[in-house]
Amino acid sequence: MLLFHVFLITHILTGTICLISGIFAMASKKKKGKHTVSGEIYHWSYVLVFITALVMSIIHWQKSQYLFYIALFSYGLVLFGYLAVKKKWKNWLGAHIGGILGSYIGIVTTTLVVNIPRIPVLNELPILLFWFLPTIIGTPFIFKVGNQYGPKKEGNF
Repeated sequence: MLLFHVFLITHILTGTICLISGIFAMASKKKKGKHTVSGEIYHWSYVLVFITALVMSIIHWQKSQYLFYIALFSYGLVLFGYLAVKKKWKNWLGAHIGGILGSYIGIVTTTLVVNIPRIPVLNELPILLFWFLPTIIGTPFIFKVGNQYGPKKEGNF
């Protein structure tokens, strides 16, 4: 089906852009410039990943329904983090960090789960490992970054 392949190619390209721009955003200084540009690229690429994932999962529902739910959840996280920085509501920084890094865990998880079966040696490991490994590694990172950039606590601890 030609339409499905167009969505798949778009999905792969924009997913790759998300993975790369997310690394640039994480590695750059947290100020206007590289961080904000790579963050915008990350968000808008994620929009296309989200749309293509929804369409592809609906077309191949029996095989890919999990993709539908991951897309909803992961884009919900990126949208939450994106709106937090745009609207600057109370405690927006924590919401931004948690939402964006949580969405990055989502896209890494999906990338692994979809591709590990095609990688020799790794495909012999239980697939459940790749469902949980990004969260196990990424969650402490979210807390570390949140503590690094979050509000400073007063007192001698």
